[in-house]
Amino acid sequence: MTDTIYFYAQPDPYAEFSNFAPYGVEKDGLWWRTVEHYFQAMKFHDIAHRERIRLCSRPKQAKSLGMSREIPLRDDWEEVKDGIMLDAVRDKFTLHRGPRDLLLSTGDAQIVENAPMDAYWGCGPDGQGLNRLGEILMQVREELRG
Repeated sequence: MTDTIYFYAQPDPYAEFSNFAPYGVEKDGLWWRTVEHYFQAMKFHDIAHRERIRLCSRPKQAKSLGMSREIPLRDDWEEVKDGIMLDAVRDKFTLHRGPRDLLLSTGDAQIVENAPMDAYWGCGPDGQGLNRLGEILMQVREELRG
């Protein structure tokens, strides 16, 4: 097994780790098509905007609506975003056996979101990003082993 596993786009190995992968979650009594849908919607307190995001047919559309600043972000977003991501990723890998088995098969490998434009959730353009999504995946892997 390699020491580092990179994931990002759909045709890549380990694409199941992406928040765009077609593995939904049930949160707050509602079904969300992907983790991306849920995460983007949680940026806002505006219920109508959340629902527009939830109903998007594709995660790319959900992300686009989530990136809009026509509706103000919730004031506490920077404080709560990591917890929201962890909770949704945990639910995804608990609910869906295929992605869970794949995650558990990674052993102790480092998991990195190879996102060239995102130095917070991924490794960023220079590979030195925070890789918070990869860190969360490794945390969930440990929890699932427990």
